[in-house]
Amino acid sequence: MKIDHQTQVVLIDDDPHLRQALSQTLDLAGLKILPLAEAQGLAAQIERDWPGVIVSDIRMPGMDGLELLKELHEQDPELPVLLITGHGDVPLAVQAMRAGAYDFLEKPFASDALLDSVRRALAWRRLVLDNRSLRLALSDRQELSARLVGHSPLMLRLREQIGALAATRADVLILGETGAGKEVVARALHDLSNRRNGPFVAINAGALAESVVESELFGHEPGAFTGAQKRRIGKFEFANGGTLFLDEIESMSLDVQVKLLRLLQERVVERLGGNQQIPLDIRVIAATKEDLRQAADQGRFRADLYYRLNVAPLRIPPLRERGEDALMLFQHFADEASARHGLPPHTLQPAQRGLLLRHAWPGNVRELQNAAERFALGLELALDNTPEHLDASIAGHPGSSLSEQVEHFEKSLIAAELARAHGSLRSLAEALGIPRKTLHDKLRKHGLSFDSVGSAASDELE
Repeated sequence: MKIDHQTQVVLIDDDPHLRQALSQTLDLAGLKILPLAEAQGLAAQIERDWPGVIVSDIRMPGMDGLELLKELHEQDPELPVLLITGHGDVPLAVQAMRAGAYDFLEKPFASDALLDSVRRALAWRRLVLDNRSLRLALSDRQELSARLVGHSPLMLRLREQIGALAATRADVLILGETGAGKEVVARALHDLSNRRNGPFVAINAGALAESVVESELFGHEPGAFTGAQKRRIGKFEFANGGTLFLDEIESMSLDVQVKLLRLLQERVVERLGGNQQIPLDIRVIAATKEDLRQAADQGRFRADLYYRLNVAPLRIPPLRERGEDALMLFQHFADEASARHGLPPHTLQPAQRGLLLRHAWPGNVRELQNAAERFALGLELALDNTPEHLDASIAGHPGSSLSEQVEHFEKSLIAAELARAHGSLRSLAEALGIPRKTLHDKLRKHGLSFDSVGSAASDELE
């Protein structure tokens, strides 16, 4: 059993009278204390981010204070440990400080000295944990940006939502078209959560035959059905302590949906042919490419399961709604493919960028990744860009004139290059193949600037 995060001080001393006196001193100061007579097994009860401090005598039977200090610091070197030494034991105190003790108190000591040392240690511990939390948050944002590439407002919003949901226990419903990256989002939710050290189990419900789906998900006991000769652990049970990602949930039969609803509500699973209820500590992330509300209205999906899953929905925007993200993603995947194949990287030309921006990407990121792979191999960049597939955000609004659509495309292309130019007007002009004066006029005409895409110009416009 882990030590409560409300506990501020763990006090270890084998002398019952001194332990009681010190406990009273700390308790009267308003601190929550856990007094112990021995140090054996203490380190296993303390989580790495426990916000308290340890106060321990050095000379004790069994595990002494120095051994405890070593064991605790192997787990968390920044955990404050205050050691109590006997009179005249200064060499031992010096050894303790060299070993990383936060402070030491020589018997006999005043109550105020103990309280002052404990309060300073608690304040230092809070600072350590705050800094640790900030570093983790920064690392998480950087990791999300590397996994979910793009600077469009829709992607910025998606990353914010993932960051907010990852640390919670809430089940999540991911909505997205085929190839939009639903499993990437699910893995990000798992890896940024406190379940990151537990299993991540992914299963595609649409790929399972109806005859085996219940056995795969819930497991079975020997003799549960013909051919079930030994026990099988199901995916839900296997994911215990971690995350289960259930893709294409819309393809599950209504009977299986009933069992899933019960599992989500009660957090227990029963293997087929068994009576034992097995408690589960899992997070379920479901994903679908369909409108489940519409499927529920049509009787193809249980309404109660839909409402149970729809507590924390995450919508992945299709690539056609993400504007210039397509260029950034394409170059990212092309560079990865070039490195993987040992080939020199290729740079997109303005005409090729225009081709990518005009494409509707019906296969979303998966289609783009395949196109980038072909491009990295030196193959022709050929995409289906028929007029009916043009992205409305690039082609302009229906009914707009040819000149309006041309201007709309020009603005989109310049905006996309702005994002790639990293603040350099020279690079921007070269990429577009136009003089700097012309570029200056077009930026002013379309109301664009480096600041508008989150960059700071490194050379002057004039």
